[in-house]
Amino acid sequence: MMSAASGISSPVGVIAGGGAMPFAVADSLTARGIAPVIFALRGACDPVAVERFRHHWISVGQLGRATKLFRSEGCRDLIFIGTLLRPALSEIRLDWGTIRVIGKVMTSFRGGDDHLLSGIGRILEQDGFRMVGIRDVAPDVLMPEGRIARAAPDPAATADIARGQEVLRALGPFDIGQAVVVIDGHVVAVEDIEGTDGLLARVARLRADGRIRAMAGRGVLVKAPKSGQDLRFDLPTVGAKTIEGAAKAGLAGIAIIAGHTIAAESQAMIEAADKAGLFIQGLPA
Repeated sequence: MMSAASGISSPVGVIAGGGAMPFAVADSLTARGIAPVIFALRGACDPVAVERFRHHWISVGQLGRATKLFRSEGCRDLIFIGTLLRPALSEIRLDWGTIRVIGKVMTSFRGGDDHLLSGIGRILEQDGFRMVGIRDVAPDVLMPEGRIARAAPDPAATADIARGQEVLRALGPFDIGQAVVVIDGHVVAVEDIEGTDGLLARVARLRADGRIRAMAGRGVLVKAPKSGQDLRFDLPTVGAKTIEGAAKAGLAGIAIIAGHTIAAESQAMIEAADKAGLFIQGLPA
């Protein structure tokens, strides 16, 4: 059966990591008349929330089992969504389907998370599946352009946003991170393996230690996909927790690329921003 929406075939296989996003995507598909089937990653996917949907449990390293399940459920279109702590190769219990492509799997592990996911995606596409992205299956969960909370960036914040975008464009080829904090034109922190929450916690510690002298209520978190990134995989994500972290870090707000960033639980995020007096700005792609 073919859905008229974006040419996506029903059912869609949702390869689900942690967090709420796999289920937001599944709900969005259901609302559009497309059946989701959740392929829940052991150790990552929420075992309670997944019970609302048709689902199967799979482990990282079980490409053979996974592909058999995808085919048995009639899932031609697949999407990766949700958080996943990257395992070491030594921690993965391989099945025969993975062993036969182990060279490609090992190559995929050499790089950032988006490189890993895109590498696994290419293996699945060679097996006849089609990897799709959030924009294809659940565009309603993406960040819109413009201001979405009550507060608006002032000229100083606007200048910090521009500087942050410049920095991320420069860092993109090095596969370092997707976020940066700029305060009064100074780059004070760049996202690394600790992720955005860790980045904001680090900025809060720097303020507490007196290493950041700027008054609270100044500075911006800027998030954007890496340059050249396959936008079907590992898109930047923001949510209420991001706003809470930005408030603790003493920032004025966050700026994120519209259409290329997932806004998780957007209403809760907006309410948190309004309560803290922070702005949320969707930037043109």
